[in-house]
Amino acid sequence: MSTQNYWSKNKMIEKVISFFYSGASVNLGIGIPTLVAELLPKELNIFIQSENGVLGVAGRPKKGEESPTLINAGKETISIRKGASFFDSALSFGMIRGGHIDFCVLGGMEVDTNGNLSNWMVPGEKITGMGGAMDLVNGAKCVIVVMTHFTKKGSPKLVKKCSLPLTGVGVVNIVVTDLGIFKPENGKFVIVELASGVSVNELSIPSELI
Repeated sequence: MSTQNYWSKNKMIEKVISFFYSGASVNLGIGIPTLVAELLPKELNIFIQSENGVLGVAGRPKKGEESPTLINAGKETISIRKGASFFDSALSFGMIRGGHIDFCVLGGMEVDTNGNLSNWMVPGEKITGMGGAMDLVNGAKCVIVVMTHFTKKGSPKLVKKCSLPLTGVGVVNIVVTDLGIFKPENGKFVIVELASGVSVNELSIPSELI
């Protein structure tokens, strides 16, 4: 299949944003999920929380307006919206663990049919740590994983059972890849939407899993 049928990163993020509702609180993982802050429609009143202690992230700062004291959990400089607030790590994780975050959007290495997620390490490779992911996938009301459909070696990331160390068990609600949108339910992947021109066979998921 030609990669021209794949959704771009921006298109994937547009699909993620389509699940949000006005007034929701959203936490963003590093990598592709950070694009959410840049692509959010102005009319959608979303409060982006960062576990290092910010509520009200508003995308990238303009050149010359960067501040070393305004960063997200990935240590990237950010801008903030009117009414933003700042707090310590204890309060931030109290918000997360207390179930006050509506959506968590993060990347993934594997998601399986039971909604298990692996996204923090590959044995034998450099480990940067899990960060707040373990708390977020268990504390957020809805967990959305956004990732490429295949690994660099061409293996599908949607699998029957995760082979990598888990971040969370039964925590994933929605998966958005560059080939479509999926929901792990009852030991299978429910296809919500496929990218234009993409067939079920091109997903490389065994037929008994969809």
